[in-house]
Amino acid sequence: MTASEKRSTSLWALACGRFLVLARIAAIFGVTALLQSYVAVAQQARPREHFQNAEIQYDWVGNSRGDKLRTFITRPKNASGKVPVLFFVGWLSCDSVEYAQGETDGFGALMLRLIDQSGYATVRTEKPGVGESQGTPCEKSDFQGELEGYQAAFDAMGKYEFLDSDRVIVIGLSNGGGFGPLVPRRHPVRGFIAAGSWGRTWYEHMIENERVRLTSEGKSAAEVNDAIKAFSQFYDLYLIQRQTPGEVLRQHPQWKGLWYDSADGQYGRPAAFYQQLQALNLGGVWQNVEAPVLVIRGSKDTIMSRADSSAIAETVNCVHPGKARYVEVEGMTHGFSVDRKFDADVVTTILNWAKEQLAAGK
Repeated sequence: MTASEKRSTSLWALACGRFLVLARIAAIFGVTALLQSYVAVAQQARPREHFQNAEIQYDWVGNSRGDKLRTFITRPKNASGKVPVLFFVGWLSCDSVEYAQGETDGFGALMLRLIDQSGYATVRTEKPGVGESQGTPCEKSDFQGELEGYQAAFDAMGKYEFLDSDRVIVIGLSNGGGFGPLVPRRHPVRGFIAAGSWGRTWYEHMIENERVRLTSEGKSAAEVNDAIKAFSQFYDLYLIQRQTPGEVLRQHPQWKGLWYDSADGQYGRPAAFYQQLQALNLGGVWQNVEAPVLVIRGSKDTIMSRADSSAIAETVNCVHPGKARYVEVEGMTHGFSVDRKFDADVVTTILNWAKEQLAAGK
């Protein structure tokens, strides 16, 4: 961490400490103006992203749950007129889409480089309870509330004079690539990119994921098959019959040795989140897509399988032959790395494809 970053982080910590003290005072005496002023101070002191070729502004959108969600809008420096947009739809976890400390992982590297190198505007939306977003804690927020946030951010593009809402590429990362077409709803876009994503049912995805996990843990073929038989029933009760993992295990205590996560959910999200994913019909979603589609997957992705990702391209091409392109990058992981280094070629692949779609019918 640089000296500048350390100073910024220290200021943020100091502002947060003062904010908590003033919040207690404000709660006692009703000094709302004082509290609001310290909210502004804390936001100013928070570490922020910096780009060489782009400028950033911050805004808010809401959902039906009453959550207030932070949005990040960038545009190229010195841009004149309306600029095409790369609209990001994020991953499953509660990690922030803001990368004030730079390229700390592959997803951050991909977004930050697209923001700084594309020459396009970009829009990112924070999940409920993440970063500066207010309302439902992320670990308790469901999929529908998250989806509504993306939809609200997409609809809000019309208020920015510099965003060309008629030339938008939706880029879904991991989980976000699967449901990407649900974000713009009926608004036409120039294309969809699904990177390391899924196009089947969540039940199928999880059964395959469990097989990969168990095999990687060194379980024998017999042990894996026995576990998958149990998991097929477990996930039916959990995802389809809509019980929590804890409820399933109380009814079937013989499966307690199989379950590795919480009683209320999985991977830091509540059971309802995954039950709502399972309720989606992504086959129906993607067969109604008329825009061009780019699907990218790494051959060493152990999170989203080839069957998960290729299902998107196969569904689109079945209805609109040649409309979807499937690219599998040899040696690339779910986090866009090859030999433990970020694969910069994936940025080039995305930008070349996006440029082609945005130029069409210009």
